[in-house]
Amino acid sequence: MNVGHVSSIEAVSHDTPLLVLPVHESEDETRDHKAEVLAPAGLSEVIAGTCPAEDLKHKPGESAFVYLKEGGGPRRVLLLGAGKRSEFDLEAARRFAGYAVRAAESVGVTGLTAYLGSDVSADAAQAATEGAVLAAWRFTEMKSPDEDDGPVDVSDFAVMVDPEDLDAAEAGVQVGDAVGRGANFARTLQSRPGNVATPSHLADEASRMAGECGLEVTVLGPEELEAERMYALLSVAQGSDQEPRLIVLRHNGGPDGEAPLVLVGKGLTFDAGGISIKPASGMEDMIFDMSGGAAVIGAMQAIGELKVPLNVVGIVPSSENLINGRAMKPGDIIRSREGKTIEVVNTDAEGRLILADALSYAQTFDPAVIVDCATLTGSIVIALGHHAAGVFSTDEDLVDELREAGDRSGERCWPLPLWDDYRRQIDSRVADLVNVGGRAGGSITAACFLKEFVGECRWAHLDIAGTAYGEGKLSYQRKGAAGFPTRLLVDWVRSRAG
Repeated sequence: MNVGHVSSIEAVSHDTPLLVLPVHESEDETRDHKAEVLAPAGLSEVIAGTCPAEDLKHKPGESAFVYLKEGGGPRRVLLLGAGKRSEFDLEAARRFAGYAVRAAESVGVTGLTAYLGSDVSADAAQAATEGAVLAAWRFTEMKSPDEDDGPVDVSDFAVMVDPEDLDAAEAGVQVGDAVGRGANFARTLQSRPGNVATPSHLADEASRMAGECGLEVTVLGPEELEAERMYALLSVAQGSDQEPRLIVLRHNGGPDGEAPLVLVGKGLTFDAGGISIKPASGMEDMIFDMSGGAAVIGAMQAIGELKVPLNVVGIVPSSENLINGRAMKPGDIIRSREGKTIEVVNTDAEGRLILADALSYAQTFDPAVIVDCATLTGSIVIALGHHAAGVFSTDEDLVDELREAGDRSGERCWPLPLWDDYRRQIDSRVADLVNVGGRAGGSITAACFLKEFVGECRWAHLDIAGTAYGEGKLSYQRKGAAGFPTRLLVDWVRSRAG
């Protein structure tokens, strides 16, 4: 999508197939009508004379079209409900832009301009741009062109602001474009089927992106993984004919020697459960088990493009979890890079195994902080549904940072405990650890397992099993891949840069 920003002084003559104006609920009790249109100077009178007040709808997503006379300016105006102006926060701006893109699709136009009102901040322009870029994404690369019966692709989006807000809008649009495209890259990787998006494919795509964004990249194959003693990752992969990979991306934006932030994402490209095989119903969705890895790759793209002035490392352990004569079995005891032995009682709890070695490897960078993200447990869906990820850490300040980044980015997370009582559930009679601590508190015991492999590093874990993909109920989503938590990770990293 091509994105940009324009001044409101051009409104009357601005050549766009669709100009979108917000309609807010009136909070002035002296007014007769309940809705008020925010329109740039020169258009207010035109709109007032074209659309009766009773036709204005202020609830988010409600809308009315106005068709203007030919004359070189906007050819259509969409009066789009935006709720109360006092409640028009960053997520509201994101959803507003998403609704605008959906409206453009409904009338078959490929470009639009959205007016956000006066006193527009860089953050608001960023959020609106993110919403538009995210909403415009569709996964169509596996369909024949003549079989694609989806909506028209919206390819152009601009934010219109008052002249005094142009500099802020330019900065916000630039960030929102990079963040939105990073999330969309993650969504594309998520959406590719398991016969395409293998561990080697994920590594190839990460390497291609790194070359374009100025990142360093290292890819470890089976021999290098053996040399690094990544026995847990290799144990999961041995049930598949696809070779595992460990993808390492480095953004050197800070001073030499400065401790990096390390992002780790689970890249399980297909999960059949191994010998503890999953039910057939819904197993096709296990292409999304690499969503954490995709989010880290997408976040690293945005971090590189935005030239964030910090050192950041992205690590993605990647394998399949299938069944053959060499597959890991329940009851096996395997080793890990950290040196701890693990009793495997359920081969479908494999994500924590490949993450264990990746988290151990992350310590070699002497990081300031490690944050991992993974579609780790179904338990987190029971706990938090599909509206927030679970965040686990013994560092309350880090939890607060991630929660604030989640609130700003619209990818929220909520803390759960890591008490010693939960840790005791993963004690093993015959090994150092068992890979499953029972049904009770399953997301917490999984996080307790990961904590065993981060040493003394500051660390947090995001369980994204309920948020990485879904029904696409928000205006800027579609059914399937959500790219979560790409935006959260980028926001957190940028906030650390001040």
